[in-house]
Amino acid sequence: MLKNTLIALFVIIAGLVVIIAMQPSDFRVVRSTSIKAPAATVFEQVNDFHKWDAWSPWAKLDPAMKKSHEGAPAGVGAMYSWSGNDQVGEGRMTLTESRPSEMIRIKLEFLKPFAATNTAEFDFKADGNQTVVTWSMFGTNNVMAKAFGLLMNMDKVVGSDFENGLAQLKAVAETIGKQ
Repeated sequence: MLKNTLIALFVIIAGLVVIIAMQPSDFRVVRSTSIKAPAATVFEQVNDFHKWDAWSPWAKLDPAMKKSHEGAPAGVGAMYSWSGNDQVGEGRMTLTESRPSEMIRIKLEFLKPFAATNTAEFDFKADGNQTVVTWSMFGTNNVMAKAFGLLMNMDKVVGSDFENGLAQLKAVAETIGKQ
């Protein structure tokens, strides 16, 4: 009886390991919106981490979150670190590439609740009197991320945060654009 239970347990664990190993090694989350404001106005809100509190979907999740800014005030070299509750965790963003009114690339380092390093990008495309903003995040899934992916769809979880953030960015940029 014990032997059969151990064999069954081994088969279940081995099956789970195979299923986790077969999960995608890479991930990409992408969302876009159109904003009735010039690309330069929208770009400015993303290129300066000091302005993120006005639109970031995570800024309001923990009002007591500790934040710090280092490096350049905006653009390449700007750094933003945070430490907060379970909803926001702990991490650091470093702006690594900034092409005015075109693209911003950020190295995104999560420290808690799990360690991971990903890349976030914002693309800005002028379209008449509007700007199409595309926010993406991509990276490599380690074993823990692959296992987590069995329980939660990363695209849906982070994608809804991106949608919320883009809606708030739209409100901020369109208000500034009218001034």
